[in-house]
Amino acid sequence: MRRLLAAAVATTVGLTIGGTIPAAAQAHHDPPSYTPPPIAWGACTNATLKARGAECGFVVVPLDYANPGGTKIKIAVSRMKHKSAAADYQGVMLVNPGGPGGSGLLFAVLQPAIPNNVGLDYDWIGFDPRGVGASVPKLTCDGNVAGYNRPYYVPVTRELEQTWLDRSKAYAEACARTGGPLLDHLKTTDNVNDMESIRKALGRQQINFYGFSYGTYLGQTYATLHPERVRRMVFDGVVDPRGVWYDNNLSQDVQFDRNIDTYFDWVAKYDAVYHLGASGETVKAKYYATLQKLRKTPAAGKIGPDEWTDIFTSAGYYVFGWQNVAAAFAAYVNDGKTTGLLELYAEPGPGTDNGYAVYLGTQCTDVQWPTKWKKWERDNWRLYQKYPFLTWSNAWYNAPCVFWAGDVGRPVRVNGEKAPPILMISETEDAATPYAGSLEVRQRFPRSVLVEGVGGTTHSGSLSGVACTDNTIAAYLDTGALPDRVHGDRSDKQCGAVPPPDPTAPAAQSLSSGGSLRPAVR
Repeated sequence: MRRLLAAAVATTVGLTIGGTIPAAAQAHHDPPSYTPPPIAWGACTNATLKARGAECGFVVVPLDYANPGGTKIKIAVSRMKHKSAAADYQGVMLVNPGGPGGSGLLFAVLQPAIPNNVGLDYDWIGFDPRGVGASVPKLTCDGNVAGYNRPYYVPVTRELEQTWLDRSKAYAEACARTGGPLLDHLKTTDNVNDMESIRKALGRQQINFYGFSYGTYLGQTYATLHPERVRRMVFDGVVDPRGVWYDNNLSQDVQFDRNIDTYFDWVAKYDAVYHLGASGETVKAKYYATLQKLRKTPAAGKIGPDEWTDIFTSAGYYVFGWQNVAAAFAAYVNDGKTTGLLELYAEPGPGTDNGYAVYLGTQCTDVQWPTKWKKWERDNWRLYQKYPFLTWSNAWYNAPCVFWAGDVGRPVRVNGEKAPPILMISETEDAATPYAGSLEVRQRFPRSVLVEGVGGTTHSGSLSGVACTDNTIAAYLDTGALPDRVHGDRSDKQCGAVPPPDPTAPAAQSLSSGGSLRPAVR
């Protein structure tokens, strides 16, 4: 089940600079009181939710919580009701898959994924954050923004650099036209307020929360502003609040480069399968040589160097699908076949930029990004010299923030001193949310416990079958029990990482090389 949801979980977390709000000055984040009308639960239109017997509906919320009597929008919610006896019922479990901009409606089906049937004690509540998916309105700006054969990411000429700046400005302007007032109200604090509205609409005094990736930052902010409303929380793939959001993106570039080298080593280990080289360095050389070849002649006239980079980005996120990427790599390099590449980078179209648009809508307005392109240029060229894999791809992914139209806020200073015990999970080499962020949040939440997937490169990989991790989650959600917290700046419990696949195993040989592995628009 987690594998089916992995692509949504791993939506890029562009991780920026800017001042944080002192604790004494956070009162303005407390909006005027608003109580939503009851949810009119009904049948779900999503086939998976319908097949699982879920219910769906909407929570009506203010566009602007400072004006609760003004324009209203609708947050799409789903519910998998508890299946345990009334005496075992443990309340509601809200789930956020990350992004920001990831659709969470389907994540209610994680209910049976908790070991020992513990998930059945909760009502699992999926929701599409404002602007996302089935919520109304839905923000889209230009569905062709990630179309085939785009200009080369690396701005090796002034003309290329200007082309990308023009594209970034055009996308920001398109979002300003289609988003209108919504662009001023897509901040993390707006989503926290929506979580409070969901809580009220459900008639609960407290919530439980399972957050992946950006969802961990949403949970940190909620627990800072509403600690009395928190019962239990699980954070998987923990965002570092110090770098929200520009600096965290630069940190990603470093770790993604390391992770793709780990991936190339894995491909080399199975040279008998892929025939791409018996050493990671050889495989890496073929990757970059092919990238340069695609600058001149895109595969199938569609897969240029950018699409090539994007296909491999998933391998830096997590081990899921490693063999699919390698199979497509081998088929193209060794046999000139492009089918696998086209399956891994499906052509976008109208509305397909929804996740990307809301990602920018949140990150560009949570905090002020650098407005001088010279700083971006200097920082990214410096990183590119040593960490070339993702640096310029990531820079242009976020570059519309230079031109973004929404009102910019200031992030809440995350402080978990009043929060109850929470469980955090991170793999040591997580690239999207580097491990240092987990240690930072562990310090800020003094009753938290951190489980480390030692040596792993998978982002937000809990509930993937690693018993040590998943049973710890089950015990916590069952009774609140956590491993002992240790002294020092380190993890409290060490578990195995999500294991890389074995392409020589019989089950692996039956896997298709198809299926989009791209996180959001990347």
